[in-house]
Amino acid sequence: MKALIFETPNKPVIADVPMPSIKDTEVMVKTRTVGICHSDYELLAGRYIIPISYPVTPGHEWCGEIVEVGKAVKNFKVGDRVVGECVVRTPERLHHFGFSMDGADREYFNVNPDWLHKLPEAVDDMRGSLIEPFTCGFYAVLRSGGTNASETVVVSGGGTIGLVTAAAALGMGARVIVADPIPRRREIAQKLGAEAIDPTDRGSEQVMAMTGGKGADLVVECAGHDASIASVFDYACQDGRISMVGINIGRKIASNMGLMQLKNLTIRGCIGSPGVWPAAIRFLEKTGIDLSPIQTHKFSLTDAVKGFELGQDPKACIKITLTTGAKH
Repeated sequence: MKALIFETPNKPVIADVPMPSIKDTEVMVKTRTVGICHSDYELLAGRYIIPISYPVTPGHEWCGEIVEVGKAVKNFKVGDRVVGECVVRTPERLHHFGFSMDGADREYFNVNPDWLHKLPEAVDDMRGSLIEPFTCGFYAVLRSGGTNASETVVVSGGGTIGLVTAAAALGMGARVIVADPIPRRREIAQKLGAEAIDPTDRGSEQVMAMTGGKGADLVVECAGHDASIASVFDYACQDGRISMVGINIGRKIASNMGLMQLKNLTIRGCIGSPGVWPAAIRFLEKTGIDLSPIQTHKFSLTDAVKGFELGQDPKACIKITLTTGAKH
């Protein structure tokens, strides 16, 4: 079978590898769709938030179909469409699927069924590969108390995580404003149903004008860029909430921290999506949110290296999805 392998940092290759054989406690999954994530580029560059080693197969945003079931597995059957969590525990240690252990950028792989969730028929394979990032945006909103139709949410950063966060807040009924300097990202935000602004063009003034001088009830920072992080205090209203999602580790930035006190803000750090996968999947199923505008490009798994090359330009695309004959 074919697999994408990072042989060493900055050396991705498509290789022929042996088909897996399952243990009694495992299932074999045929990959249908896999998203390329910014974290995959961190892995490709030779760095990640936990220790990693090479060679490794990436791929943690995936949707697949079970094609073989181990004798001891009771809750899944051949033909089930599934998605899987990426922070998983084995008897040896806590792993990040697709980073510290091989991921889904291959035609078939074995997996512990405890990591899996069944995908409803209402959620197709393409949206299935967006479940993992969507859970992160969904969790970011829930962790700060959720939202509703009485509130305005500003999402700072219009990449994949920012856009799925906007979609989650829209699905909860809020008015959503996405702030991003890249026109294409603002266009996609508008397709999802959000409003959009260029934060480099008096961003905080635009937010205040759009909210009648009040500001945002909830601000979700999804870019991790210095200017984006600094802006969240300006966007928030009095007694507002801020959820910090974008990763900015090891850098120091200048920001008006005094506004945290003057506005009586509640600020929460947020990473991952622990405990919300079943709820997030039901949410997507029941709301029928169309996330497809986020998936701007598709490549076959055998062309994954070309997909990774395109994805290095944030102005060229948003989410690249790799496919292996998926149904959609």
